[in-house]
Amino acid sequence: MSKAQWELYPKFKAVEFDCKHSGQNEMQHEFMVKLQRLRDEFDRPMTITSGYRHATHPIEARKTHSNGEHTQGMCCDVRCVDSGTRFILISLALKHGFNRIGIAKTFLHLGLGGKGLPNNVIWEYQ
Repeated sequence: MSKAQWELYPKFKAVEFDCKHSGQNEMQHEFMVKLQRLRDEFDRPMTITSGYRHATHPIEARKTHSNGEHTQGMCCDVRCVDSGTRFILISLALKHGFNRIGIAKTFLHLGLGGKGLPNNVIWEYQ
């Protein structure tokens, strides 16, 4: 894996993916290439609500494992509040190779997995 090369993803800015706790950003190039392709086809703005999270981020610190996608820079959460947009984004995410999708009331988690994480899963947040 290699770190993101921000000049290659013109629809996104690195700051959108910075950890809100530490300010660090370890997003991975492989993930960002796929996200840029999805965004190009979606052809609408995408609001990133969470990108990279350092292991000390409160959400990550509560987890019982230390290998979450956010800490590996292999996912992001995208604001999504209506079913039509959710359907389009999920369809495009699957087409572009995202193999871990979480569905919440206000966002979609789009991920590529990572060490120790199962692939080809879709889950719902409670």
